[in-house]
Amino acid sequence: MTTSERAKMAAGEWYTCIDDELEALRLAARDAVFEHNGLAPRQRGNIAPALRTLLGGAGEGARIEAPFHCAYGFNLFLGDGTFLNAGCTILDTAPVRIGKGTLLGPNVQIYCAEHHREASGRLAGLEIAKPVTIGDYAWIGGSAVILAGVSIGEGAIVGAGAVVTRDVPASKTVVGNPARVVTPR
Repeated sequence: MTTSERAKMAAGEWYTCIDDELEALRLAARDAVFEHNGLAPRQRGNIAPALRTLLGGAGEGARIEAPFHCAYGFNLFLGDGTFLNAGCTILDTAPVRIGKGTLLGPNVQIYCAEHHREASGRLAGLEIAKPVTIGDYAWIGGSAVILAGVSIGEGAIVGAGAVVTRDVPASKTVVGNPARVVTPR
């Protein structure tokens, strides 16, 4: 039995992103994102209708400012009152769960895909998808980058421009590249 590339992606196995089914799903996401980014703010509301339908889940009062970009949308889950500021990019090849009351600054980037380490694998489009989880009431500073497989605990703060390569404990503050825990003043 042949397993689809989408099924491999969902299972956290190596898959090829050069696939007709995955391309069709990305095209649907691009259409929804285009609508979201193109509507006037009063027409769009917190999340444009096509994007809201596409998302895995969006709690009450969740808001995504434009412009916004996601790879698939169906792997993105937003808690109540979550706020994504302008310019956020979420490459949701695996589930991305953002807790309630969490704030993402402008231009935050979340990447779930890791490409193959060998050039031949990258040329074949091989990727592996790892989920990202951000707990309730976290604050992610502008232009922070969160890499595949990372969990950020409840109430944590990620400083602007940080590159988060490993888990962040609850209520801790991380800054830098790679991000490291700092003691508040």
